[in-house]
Amino acid sequence: MRHPLIRIFFTGMLVSFLGSLPLGTLNIAAMQLAISDGVLAAMLFSTGSLLVEIIYVRLSLVAMDWVRKQEKLFKILEWATFVIVVALAASSFYAALHPSVEKNIILSSSLPPLVLGMMMCAINPVQIPFWFGWSTVLFTKKILLPRKDHYNTYIFGIGLGTFLGNCVFVFGGLLIARKINDNQHVLNWVIGGIFSLTALIQLWKILKKKDAVHDIANPEEMQHRIEGQADRMMHDNSE
Repeated sequence: MRHPLIRIFFTGMLVSFLGSLPLGTLNIAAMQLAISDGVLAAMLFSTGSLLVEIIYVRLSLVAMDWVRKQEKLFKILEWATFVIVVALAASSFYAALHPSVEKNIILSSSLPPLVLGMMMCAINPVQIPFWFGWSTVLFTKKILLPRKDHYNTYIFGIGLGTFLGNCVFVFGGLLIARKINDNQHVLNWVIGGIFSLTALIQLWKILKKKDAVHDIANPEEMQHRIEGQADRMMHDNSE
């Protein structure tokens, strides 16, 4: 892996893939869509979310000075994300309590899954400081250079990593659904619980000022945290 573009591609893909694995609003939503509306709807949803994520990555590379000045906007988006996650939890619990309702009424709406994925990702500002931090670390370590070919390769790797991470939830959710067969309400209870936990974590971060706004306002602290993660990841890959 001596060629720098190959290294950049796999670094972006690995960071994105691992970042997509913790339980979150988007991957759980993709999983629930796969169960209720099928693989195609879930894949379109995931594609929409990764398209917006790629735009956010590009912003983190070339327009971070402007992004840092948008604290009020990010605060509004964080509260909007909290409200949507609460609504997703309530919809899942409603479906669990009413067996005749098999789908989450928010996710399985008339809105195209691609557009829904784009909208839900767009209002989730946590991705901007995440990628700003990682990009800064990669710049510092001279892995990523301010060149067009580096940016394009990096973004392509990130898009593929996010897509693969979502596939874990999409096909994992289908496997779980087949295992429980007619106990769809059980899965709705579980998914509702995950959304509820996500909402509580989101609220705690906002109130304790450990959210995306805090990360953007304190880039040195965020960079130090991500540098530790990067060093561990590179050490593991070298073994």
